Amino acid sequence: MGYLHGTKRGPRSNNLSFFVLGIPVREAPPAHLWANKQVAILSCTPTAFPLPQKRQGERNQTSPNNVGLNLRPAPPRVLATDHIVGANKGWNPGINYTLWANNQTFYVGDLISFRYQKTQYNVFEVNQTGYDSCTTEGAVGNWSSGKDFIPLNESKRYYFICGNGQCFNGMKVSVVVHPLPSPTASPAASHSSNSSNAAGLVILPRGITGFRTLVVALASIWFGSGWV
Repeated sequence: MGYLHGTKRGPRSNNLSFFVLGIPVREAPPAHLWANKQVAILSCTPTAFPLPQKRQGERNQTSPNNVGLNLRPAPPRVLATDHIVGANKGWNPGINYTLWANNQTFYVGDLISFRYQKTQYNVFEVNQTGYDSCTTEGAVGNWSSGKDFIPLNESKRYYFICGNGQCFNGMKVSVVVHPLPSPTASPAASHSSNSSNAAGLVILPRGITGFRTLVVALASIWFGSGWV
């Protein structure tokens, strides 16, 4: 808190030079304070005060002394799932791949992968007719590396078969790919999200945001002598 160090009469006038926190103040106190022999003691304690929300946004855009930090959490990253056909049994004859597919949920962006002996088997993507008849006519893709990763980029039904005759021995699989689920938010959750977004932008001042001068007391001064 500031306090009055002292007063001193000017050489050619009735004005006094007085000091607050050791800083000389040249202006004379008001006349009614002279009459009552009183003067206000001033406090120069710095006081930081928050700006209104809109004003903060404006300062962030126009003032070079402020830095805006976006503290909103980033959206979660969506990872693709690799569905290995047949799991640990791989791509081989005599396996019920319909049962395997029914236990999976495929979304756009996932992968379906085939693991097999590349010298014995292969993979063809066909249409429903090719799938039902075990023919590769009109195939839209084929793979033979023994470890194939096929992206599922569309929301539709895919058909895969082995093209060397093993389709008749069960080496065929059909999967349905679903679109990615859209996030749904309740009104309360939406309101909470809006509040979080509003509070997510924080203005960090590089200097003191402001000062507030407060009148904290009145003191009686007898100026019959040079210093109080």
